[in-house]
Amino acid sequence: MLALSGGPKVRTRPFPRWPEYDERENLALARALQQGEWGRHGGKEVQAFEREFAELGQAPAALAVTNGSHALELALEIIGLEPGDEVIVPAYTFVATATAVQRRGGIPVPADIAPDTLCLDPAALDAVATERTRAVIPVHIGGHVADMDAIAAWAEARGVKVIQDAAQAHGAGWRGKGIGALGSIATFSFQSSKVLTAGEGGALLLPDQDTYEDAWMRHNCGRTRELRLATSSSNFRISEFTAAVLRAQLGRLAEQSARRAARYTELAAALGDIPGIRLQGRDERCTADPHYMTTFVLDQDVLGGVDRDTVALALLMEGIPAFSSYPAVHRTDAFWTGRTGEVTLDDLAARCPHAERVGRDGILIPHQALLGGRQEIDDVAEAVAKVLAELPRTGTPAT
Repeated sequence: MLALSGGPKVRTRPFPRWPEYDERENLALARALQQGEWGRHGGKEVQAFEREFAELGQAPAALAVTNGSHALELALEIIGLEPGDEVIVPAYTFVATATAVQRRGGIPVPADIAPDTLCLDPAALDAVATERTRAVIPVHIGGHVADMDAIAAWAEARGVKVIQDAAQAHGAGWRGKGIGALGSIATFSFQSSKVLTAGEGGALLLPDQDTYEDAWMRHNCGRTRELRLATSSSNFRISEFTAAVLRAQLGRLAEQSARRAARYTELAAALGDIPGIRLQGRDERCTADPHYMTTFVLDQDVLGGVDRDTVALALLMEGIPAFSSYPAVHRTDAFWTGRTGEVTLDDLAARCPHAERVGRDGILIPHQALLGGRQEIDDVAEAVAKVLAELPRTGTPAT
């Protein structure tokens, strides 16, 4: 019997805590406190973190900012986005990818995702591009890098800027390179759930020193290093305390990513044996993946109309951290509160069937489930098999 119906849980012990921390964070915070300079002007922690994070991503430079949403907004400011400009975004992503465009006065244009990797499909770009297309934002969903070869080539041929939304892809790699080495701006989040976190925070990896200096000025209220107020902007600076925690967390990232990769291989094999499960696919050119989320889609042709939200709730009741996937961006109220052009919900649903399917039938298991041992993996697989075997089905196939 399912725990949802009063039966015993598959798992009663908690999964590994997140974030992981110890005396290193205590020492880092004390170091930031005792230097007597708590903001980036005069302090040393933010600058040191930027150097270390740029090295991780193999980027010429990094800039630490207040959060991932601000990182996206600042990137759009850097490329010169003007009101009414269009920016292509994947239809399946956290909605901030789209609302950042709207907050800068632009129009987000959702395009469909590839059905295997769940990242922006390069083949969908031509159908949505117009003469007003200024940029494209591929999202490295769950830590898997989008097809940057095809997207970058498409953008270069049309004079379109690329901004990588790497909020879920700390330490990710493409063809053996860090994503900061791919010639375009990449933006990150350090929000509480991310694989690199200080509770909040964000960063940009920048392709050259000139872009870094422009970004630095804009994140500093539009003020140059000579204290000249050169442009209208905002304050996106982070504190020395945030940077100190991030430096301590960064020291753990490689070992944690290796743990997650090993456990993910086991979990993927176990889930692959369960009928009706379609795991997010892997492009072999994605040579490093931090596995921020394990994503799988319920195949309704096999499962006969089992309700996704009930599946997620039933897994939680079994003691497994599991959540419904993001809705397609056009299925959120937030998307429609900003500029969307002349497009309708029905238009977007029709042109983005793969995003619709993942938004309707996707399940997310957060990365801390991969930080334990084999027992945690076995418990996740057992719970998924149990829930899918015992939940009632409507008999409605996928549409």
